[in-house]
Amino acid sequence: QVQLVESGGDLVQPGGSLRLSCVASGSISVIAAMGWYRQAPGKQRELVAVSSSGSINYSDSVKGRFTISRDNAKNTVDLQMHMLKSEDTAVYYCNIIGRLGDGRSFISWGQGTQVTVSS
Repeated sequence: QVQLVESGGDLVQPGGSLRLSCVASGSISVIAAMGWYRQAPGKQRELVAVSSSGSINYSDSVKGRFTISRDNAKNTVDLQMHMLKSEDTAVYYCNIIGRLGDGRSFISWGQGTQVTVSS
């Protein structure tokens, strides 16, 4: 079983910055992808950024403002967010896809961390 713990969510003013962090624990053998998703009230969960197989992809709405980074040795993935807008307000979820030590594949989600952008 893989557990993800997120941190870093907060209330921030428009134009401000935040850094979200996610650390995975468990019998992880291989991590195929690490990413961040978000869900605003009344909306579906959407991809924010994902790092997989050496490539990184961002949603159009965050390109140029957000940066995803991962540390495979520590099983962590961070999301640095700059120039935050009110429309970035959402619960942000960490997601990891990989393989356990016994060979089974897994998909794990964090519990979510609230980001609120408001003056």
